[in-house]
Amino acid sequence: MYAHLNDCHCEVANPPRRGFLSGLLAAGAASALAGCQTGMGGGMGSTGNTTTQPHRIDIHHHIVPPSYAADLKRLGGGGAPKWSPQMSIEDMDKNGIATSVVALMQPGAFLGDMPTDQRLARESNEYAAKMARDYPGRFGSFATLPLMDVPGSLREIAYAMDTLKADGIGLMTSYGEKYLGDKHFWPIWEELNRRKAVIYTHPLMAACCRNLVEGLPNSSLEFATDTSRTIASLLFSGAANRFPDIRWIWSHSGGTLPFLWSRFTRQETDMKGKAKLVLPQGVLSEVQKFYYDTAQGHHEGAMAALRVLVPPSQILFGTDYPYRPGSEVRQGLADRSFTASERQAIDRGNALRLMPQLAHLSPTRS
Repeated sequence: MYAHLNDCHCEVANPPRRGFLSGLLAAGAASALAGCQTGMGGGMGSTGNTTTQPHRIDIHHHIVPPSYAADLKRLGGGGAPKWSPQMSIEDMDKNGIATSVVALMQPGAFLGDMPTDQRLARESNEYAAKMARDYPGRFGSFATLPLMDVPGSLREIAYAMDTLKADGIGLMTSYGEKYLGDKHFWPIWEELNRRKAVIYTHPLMAACCRNLVEGLPNSSLEFATDTSRTIASLLFSGAANRFPDIRWIWSHSGGTLPFLWSRFTRQETDMKGKAKLVLPQGVLSEVQKFYYDTAQGHHEGAMAALRVLVPPSQILFGTDYPYRPGSEVRQGLADRSFTASERQAIDRGNALRLMPQLAHLSPTRS
């Protein structure tokens, strides 16, 4: 089965390594998706530290282009949540969000057929660019790539960033059995490093690890773990050090990375002389250069662990809409013990430092 959906998370898992275009969405998954659309509201509220005008920048916000949703259904690629630009704007306005930098829902441009993946990437990137034109100031975009197709990805980078003026690139954490540190992708990283690009990542279901716990949706555990796997892949392959001008954003407060930190440092120690080659500044230095969004990682345990590892300057406001309402992360962050300046940085300032081209968007849009 292609789609494995968390009861209320409703994220679509990674397609299997073989037979990408086979299978049908189970009726239960369709009903779970519909159920996730309830309770999506949530007013601004005095405890949410929300001003009367939208000011936040949401860097974890999904789009579901109608053509993409239709392709998923037609190709047996799983279901898509109910979504429209108007729904996004309504939730943004309720939660003090001025601008959302949007990315294609998972599995992105990865259905296992290169011509299809190329088409999906182009159509989705053009859809996001049109949204930005149709709703001035409300949307930026992370362009998707058909990442397994290296020449096709290089062409799409040029089109998306030079013609469509995308704000960065949006990718999955894994593609079949390949993680982002794999040398297959290094020609793509070389070009994005040259451009000093921002890369936002979103987890998928690893090819290795489906249906490990009976009755438990794969996304419940494996999505966060896949983020940690791909971070490790970049670090210990040497890719993070080799392409230092790429700015990486990891979803969900870094997945399980903060909780597995001693294992990362132990791996660095065990690598001995090799570690000096692939991590000359040390694993902590590399990890503290990365950025981490707050979607589903805003609760006390996750945020406390992340804050021990990285400074507030590396934390970005992200909601996971439409899989989660903006009110969830807004309230979650309001309950944490940030200073006023740290809140401003997480809400908006860090994103502007990372993507200064967003500065022209008004912080007081009504």
